[in-house]
Amino acid sequence: MPLEAVTLRPARIEDADTIHAALLRLGSHIGAHQEISSTPDDLRRYGFGDKPAFSTLIAEVEGEFAGLCLHFPIFSTWMGRPGVYVQDLYVEDRFRGRRIGEKLLRRVAKECRAAGGVYLRLSVDTDNETAKTFYEKLGIGWSSYEQTQKIVGDAFFAFADAPER
Repeated sequence: MPLEAVTLRPARIEDADTIHAALLRLGSHIGAHQEISSTPDDLRRYGFGDKPAFSTLIAEVEGEFAGLCLHFPIFSTWMGRPGVYVQDLYVEDRFRGRRIGEKLLRRVAKECRAAGGVYLRLSVDTDNETAKTFYEKLGIGWSSYEQTQKIVGDAFFAFADAPER
């Protein structure tokens, strides 16, 4: 199928079930499905409305869901400029090899640049060599001076609720 058959559009609230199903497939693909505790209602609550926490760009091929790029704005104090963080990039298996992932990323980057942004960040599962190769071919390189840290669940709540010293 030619590249022209791919259309990109912003997600709508009625896409929440589709987005969530894609995230579950992504989690399964990287062997981390047990890490996903979100629900379609969470996506509806936080991704749409007056102050959405994220945006999702949907790719379709002849009206059929083909992939998504879930992202949100970020800011670099070192550069003094905004950017975009890609949280999830997913393309359905049957549509891979058609540059849909690249098209999604380029559109998100273009929208970021139009809003004054100067960079794109994302994280890659440490064992996902295919994704690493894909990103590197696009010029999205590994940062040798950073490491992602996180605190979640009960540990996060305990940290957030602890009295300040």
